[in-house]
Amino acid sequence: MTLHITGDDAADALLSDDPFALLVGMLLDQQIAMETAFAGPAKILERLGSIDPATIAAQDADTFVVVFRTPPAVHRFPGSMAGRVQTLADVVAREWNGDASAIWTSGSPDGAEILRRLKALPGFGDQKARIFLALLGKRFDLSAPGWREASAPYGEEDAYRSVADIVDADSLTRVRETKRAAKAAAKKVADA
Repeated sequence: MTLHITGDDAADALLSDDPFALLVGMLLDQQIAMETAFAGPAKILERLGSIDPATIAAQDADTFVVVFRTPPAVHRFPGSMAGRVQTLADVVAREWNGDASAIWTSGSPDGAEILRRLKALPGFGDQKARIFLALLGKRFDLSAPGWREASAPYGEEDAYRSVADIVDADSLTRVRETKRAAKAAAKKVADA
């Protein structure tokens, strides 16, 4: 399965082939466009020469921030996001032996357990963890029982709610429209 999120074939191939790169893309997906967030791992790989969790965790923090700040920046908040990526890399390196996919495969976990594991990661709150679980289920054929229920509402078919629903340019547009409508509705409620 090759993802089509960033509009860059090499960046999408990295996300499709490297579970840690995919996890980092999801972590970066806040306060910037989805395409930019998920292109971040490819920028890190290009600048650092590695997307390996142990390698990233071992980087000098100031040096790693430079990786994030180099134009085009990996994220609009390079300092804080570089720190978050290093913290995530450290957890994956130490707790999962450097294998991000073990989070969703080790011990044949069900959807609820995978969600619990994802929420235990630094930078992964409930919503981000549910979206990532839906991404695994919808795009990577995760067969864990109950993944769809655990990822609700993002596991629903044809919902166009998140990155988990993006397969091409049309679905990206539909996800953006759904997000805009949700933000407008939330703003209307807040203003009332």
